[in-house]
Parts: sequence; structure tokens; C-alpha cells
Amino acid sequence: MAVTSTATTILLVRHGETDWNRDRRIQGHTDVPLNESGREQSRRLAETLAGDSLAAIYSSDLCRAVETASILAARAGLAVRTASGLREKHFGTWEGLTDAVALERFPHVRTGPWGDGETTDAMAARVTAALREIADAHAGETVLVVTHGGPVRAVLRASGVPPDGSIGNCSVTRISVEDGEFRPID
Repeated sequence: MAVTSTATTILLVRHGETDWNRDRRIQGHTDVPLNESGREQSRRLAETLAGDSLAAIYSSDLCRAVETASILAARAGLAVRTASGLREKHFGTWEGLTDAVALERFPHVRTGPWGDGETTDAMAARVTAALREIADAHAGETVLVVTHGGPVRAVLRASGVPPDGSIGNCSVTRISVEDGEFRPID
């Protein structure tokens, strides 16, 4: 008798590049669209993922993620389902500042949290709850989720993998979710 897995494979994708990414500007919940480089990154990723059998595509409801997901979904022949729980951390009044300006105004952040809005722990709880809900709805399937750098780092930490370095635009992080537990695949 064959045993079927209830684990959900999630392909976590960071959205394509925006002008604010290029300029090292803090985006958070600010709704910044992809630039042409980000659209091209998304088209290339769609080709790379063409062989993956996807059951669904989910996205943060911010336009840079939705546009990335829409490009990927067009190639896969799927609709995009949005979820606000997949949004980037809200950085409060820091949104729009460049990294350099933030470091100049708030030198203490070299070793502490960024922003005066949502905490990193609150964002991580929000994102992991959204991913558990998606995993429960797609047990045993493979799902693509377009989100942001902060949420990808949070999921890596929840998987027991300390994130090192930056999360590239249109990078893919593969995880497995079973019984609410996150495990790295790659």
C-alpha cells in the first residue's frame, strides 16, 4: 500500500526588482511597482519554473509581488490568489528612506531592528500563519508563493536555517510544510 505525503512543497519567491530596490530604499508596505529589470527577471524565472507542476500561485497583495506572480502565473496557466499576510514588514516612518539615510539618522540600527512600525517577530508570525494556511489548503501539492525579502528570511529562521546575506530578487527558496512545521528542501 502506497503512503501519500501530506507535506506541501512551497516555492518562496522574492518579487522582481523595483527602482527602490535598485536605489537601496526601504519599501515595506509602500506599494512600489516592478521596474523593467524586475519584469525581465520575472519572465526568466517563469521559464526556469516551467517544468514545475504547480497546484496554485499565491502572492502578497503589494503590486511588486502581484506583478511578479502574474508573470509567473501566465506561463503556468494559473490564477494569482493574493494574501495580505504575505506582505513585507511595515517599517513605519522609515519607508522611503535609503539605507544610507536610515543608518545616518539611526546609527543604533547597525545592531538592532529597522523601522518604527511592525516588529520583525510580528511580521514573522503573520507570514508563517499565512503559509500554514496555504499549506493546509494544498496538502501533498506544490505551491508557488511570491513575497518579499523579510518574509523569506522569517521562513528560513522558522525552518532552522539562519539566513545569511541578502535575498535576491526573483530568487527561489524551497521549503516543505507538514503538520505546521517548516523544513528546508534546498
